[in-house]
Amino acid sequence: MKLYRFLAEDDTSAFCHKVTAALNKGWELYGDPTYAFDSANGVMRCGQAVVKEVEGEYQPSIKLGEQ
Repeated sequence: MKLYRFLAEDDTSAFCHKVTAALNKGWELYGDPTYAFDSANGVMRCGQAVVKEVEGEYQPSIKLGEQ
């Protein structure tokens, strides 16, 4: 099955570390990253979709971050 996650974080090195950690767990980049101003919090935010092929059948209870 193919899993999908959208990673988001403030525009700091924490975002790069989050994406790097996912890549090192076998996730692959999916599409282009996004970048937008979060006016409610006054910060720039980054986002990146990632996908991963795994064994098994999809269940909504799957903890995507643990894959």
